[in-house]
Amino acid sequence: MITAVEKYATKGVAPAQRLRFWNDLVDRIYSGTFVNTPDGDFQGEMWAWQVGELGMIRPRSTASFVGRKARAGAEERLILHLQCRGTSLHTQNGAESELQPGDFVLGAADDPYSLDLKAHELLVVEFPRQPLAERLPGLDDLLSRRVCGSSPGGRVFHDFLLSLWRQGDQSAHDPEWEDGVNSVFYDLAALAIRGAGNPQERTIDQALRNRVLAMIEARLCDPLLKTTTIAEAFNTSVRTVQNLFAAMGTTPSAYILERRLLRASDRLHGYHDESITEIAFELGFNDSAYFSRCFRQHFGVSPRDWRSGH
Repeated sequence: MITAVEKYATKGVAPAQRLRFWNDLVDRIYSGTFVNTPDGDFQGEMWAWQVGELGMIRPRSTASFVGRKARAGAEERLILHLQCRGTSLHTQNGAESELQPGDFVLGAADDPYSLDLKAHELLVVEFPRQPLAERLPGLDDLLSRRVCGSSPGGRVFHDFLLSLWRQGDQSAHDPEWEDGVNSVFYDLAALAIRGAGNPQERTIDQALRNRVLAMIEARLCDPLLKTTTIAEAFNTSVRTVQNLFAAMGTTPSAYILERRLLRASDRLHGYHDESITEIAFELGFNDSAYFSRCFRQHFGVSPRDWRSGH
């Protein structure tokens, strides 16, 4: 059992051996899983972590096709795929779900499924079925269906999972930490799924919103990205764009800033060869001092202290 976050990467593995290395890795973490790639230039990195009942991975890789074979388990388990970056097509039991950034899908971990992925980053969690079923009557009807991540509940759930990875293992400081994390996970997952089925939510143009969110993820480094440029890109009005984000409980500018800061927090940990100023400019900030102020307001520490782990 992985009790601390472990990192794996194809860097340093000979190109001809990378896919075999990756397949051995994913099958060891989630038995029965396999990976194919459309070309020979596969690259990937993955973090793996076991928090109580939650078996979690956070993979990033070039385009690939991921599948899992049917298997028999002593305990019914579910697996959740949350799209952080890129897009994917999830298929299980004849149902297809196209995932945009922020969306997720629940599936039965013992039934075969596949994911057709572009260059991507995912959060994947495998867990027992029963705790979520107790919170969500009719759970079986919700499996293999896309859950829109742009609802208020979906965004809170997404942010919780990202925050969990940023904070790391806290069990040494609090013996009840793992149980608390597990309970919050089930509660927020149920909240996100129920919120995605809210009638008010369905009245919003979800297709447009998903395209807007995907565009923001792809253009976070563009300092000119703002409400007007989004409206122009989709040939719609500024008010329409504002209404899309109002339904999510935020504004376009606040959402863009939050996504840039979250991306920056990951880069500060993972790219130690880049200076704080370089990261700020790469993520669309024109002023490193402004970036530092925003970062401190959002996370409570400076970028330098965040990077050093203080």
